[in-house]
Amino acid sequence: MDLEEAYQVVGEFGRHQKRMITILVLLQIYMACQSMLIILVGAVPEYHIEPVTGQDVNSIVTEDSRYIHPYLNAYKVNLAGSLFFAGVLIGNVLFGPLSDKIGRKPVFLTGLFFEVLFGYGTALAPSYEIFAVSRLLVGMMNGGMALVCFVLTQEYVGKSYWAMTGSLTNMTFAVGITLFAALGYYVRPWRNLATAANCPGLLLFLLCVTLPESPRWLYSRGHTEKAEDILQDFAVRNGKGRIPVKLRRTVSTSTPDAASPGVFQLVTHPILRWRTVVLMYVWYACSLVYYGLTLSAGEDKGNRYLSVAMYGLVELPAYPLCMYFINKQWAGRRKSMSNFLAFAGISCLLTMFVPESGSLLSATSLALVGKLMVSAAFNIVYVYTSELYPTVIRNAGLGVCSMSCRVGGILAPFVPSMKSLHTSMPFMVFCLSGISAACLGLLLPETLNKPAAETLDELSSPTYQRILKPQVHLLEEKHLIDHNGTDSD
Repeated sequence: MDLEEAYQVVGEFGRHQKRMITILVLLQIYMACQSMLIILVGAVPEYHIEPVTGQDVNSIVTEDSRYIHPYLNAYKVNLAGSLFFAGVLIGNVLFGPLSDKIGRKPVFLTGLFFEVLFGYGTALAPSYEIFAVSRLLVGMMNGGMALVCFVLTQEYVGKSYWAMTGSLTNMTFAVGITLFAALGYYVRPWRNLATAANCPGLLLFLLCVTLPESPRWLYSRGHTEKAEDILQDFAVRNGKGRIPVKLRRTVSTSTPDAASPGVFQLVTHPILRWRTVVLMYVWYACSLVYYGLTLSAGEDKGNRYLSVAMYGLVELPAYPLCMYFINKQWAGRRKSMSNFLAFAGISCLLTMFVPESGSLLSATSLALVGKLMVSAAFNIVYVYTSELYPTVIRNAGLGVCSMSCRVGGILAPFVPSMKSLHTSMPFMVFCLSGISAACLGLLLPETLNKPAAETLDELSSPTYQRILKPQVHLLEEKHLIDHNGTDSD
């Protein structure tokens, strides 16, 4: 039997898989706290000639005696936020391909362990310089670990549940932002807040040690017997007894070297090349708009904690919307993603024509709508990208796309500060990014109700191409024909 048939036999989403997914999903709360830490830990108090009295702000800005004028040094807060995302980018580059080579589990556990370790380093940092370095290191571990964590939520279950587990993962990240705002409200000293936000990671690490290796990765690397053993264990733990699982042996899966292409295949393979270019820009735009709008919550006038919580809560409706649209034949992954990105851009555009606050239709409310829309698009692009790449190179593909995503994250902390040039400048950047990514996204093929390729040979096979038609984009088909024609010459 093939892999999808095996999952149907042992259970695509049985009780054992639900327990594993629960652990990985809860990890999103910890990752959200680390990603949003700088919003509250780096809070800049209002400042005129003297700091405004009555503000209960305890942050790296107010603690360091060198910050004589907080606004003159606020760029250091933005730099620390950017360093975190720079670290995430490095982690994506290092950990993504590595997990395709040596396995999901060892890379995942290593990243999580050191993220927790460096997270305590953040809380204990004696100076800004040490603090900034610790954020870079936490970002590196977060980027590598989060990527593999998402892949595991997909590869532990049958393909028909990928959209659900992907949406659940991203929805929990939004819940994590809200919980972090609540934690920050009750724990004001920034060192105590950094420590409290990091502690759940230690418990989750102990739980993650019990997780198995991905059977999909084992199968794609030619470790068929190990994959069969894990699938049989799934069946037992799902209450189906010890069902014999015999996976189909193929040439690709029996030769590990052929089944483990390098990241350069994303450039040289005619189909993957075009998909990767488009997906990299879409991921970049999603990240820039998503994190730009979220980080701007810390600059909103009024209750800082309520603003951060609202920018987390507003994401929650996005995920039921995603689940509805991406599973409809008339919408699917491609159109849904592009439409949500376009609406995010339009919402940001409209903020320039309404009052900043004080009414129902204000710049703040439209920014929240934009956050909802881009959250939906971000959720879809995770699921969509997983389906566009074969198992054998899925983590490398996600790693490269996530790398471009982190470029958006690196730039995002500085975009809100562009208000100094013009109040509408940040939203114009978000608008153009969202709409341009929406247009490019339409160049990708639809994957709804289509089988996921396991190897590059399967992706390029005429049978698989016929299954994808008529959704395969003409550019992909043309370049595949040109590539095959060149080879035959």
